[in-house]
Amino acid sequence: MDPEPFGGLLRRTSRWLVRASAVLAAAPLLGGCQMALMNPAGPIGAEEKSIILLATGLMLIVVIPVIVMTIAFAWRYRASNENATYAPDWHHSNWIEAIGWAIPCLIVLALGDVTWASSHKLDPWARIPYAGKPLEVEVVSLDWKWLFIYPQYHVASVNELAMPIGRPVHFRLTSATVMNSFFIPRLGSQIYTMTGMETQLNLRADRPGVYQGISANYSGKGFADMKFKALALGPSGFKAWIARAGTAKARLDLASYKTLSMHGVARAATYYGAVDPMLYDKILNRCVDTTPCTDDAPHLATTKPMTPDMAMRMPASTSKHKS
Repeated sequence: MDPEPFGGLLRRTSRWLVRASAVLAAAPLLGGCQMALMNPAGPIGAEEKSIILLATGLMLIVVIPVIVMTIAFAWRYRASNENATYAPDWHHSNWIEAIGWAIPCLIVLALGDVTWASSHKLDPWARIPYAGKPLEVEVVSLDWKWLFIYPQYHVASVNELAMPIGRPVHFRLTSATVMNSFFIPRLGSQIYTMTGMETQLNLRADRPGVYQGISANYSGKGFADMKFKALALGPSGFKAWIARAGTAKARLDLASYKTLSMHGVARAATYYGAVDPMLYDKILNRCVDTTPCTDDAPHLATTKPMTPDMAMRMPASTSKHKS
């Protein structure tokens, strides 16, 4: 028997162990890095962290023994170990088959149960229990910036989201362009935005801080810079932020929105002291120009004749519905 292949395997395994040890030894140097998902600042993020840890632990039940046995078998059955049993005709064991199938099946069942329960418990549309009214925020993803409208306070901001700690935030989200993804890692629940469609999300921040919000879906050349700050503020800090936004001279109406929606990255936060109360609905219904609103098109078709000019301006999906 040629011992060289086994000796080569042993040497490669030894080198792998040395490199792994070096990586583990350098791990403390990464203390300054932030693992946002593992440092949640709200109840949704905390629940998602527990799911990640549980799923990882369940999968390690298989992964760790496989790694240990791979190294142990390579060592035990090396060419120089004459005490190892040589059984070239061995090919089957009922016990090994039973264990090899039973454990993965049990893990898959456990993961399925966790997935089913958490999918309902962490439904983005489910309201977070709260005695008062949640903060309402309307979110629009643009190329390549985020627009936040506060209908309760009649102000808006670009690339800066403020929320009071301890008070749930109810988001209504849509996209003015391509599909995008709204994500504040420390608060949890990445969710997609699509043009002409609305989704909802409920989050809560329990600790004050400045959290990074990102676009988690590639949307063009400005995607990497499509970030925003999520400010979790105390009651007085949130009131001060609303007051500061309210003093902004800029007004967000259809004309200023058309300028804002042009392709480009917003390098700094922008505030609007007044907002067209119907702007979000117009963006959602794709009628920020002369195009009839999607939700008004059925009514228009039943109350007045459809002229060729109106038909050309209507969205394709609406025209198809009319026919």
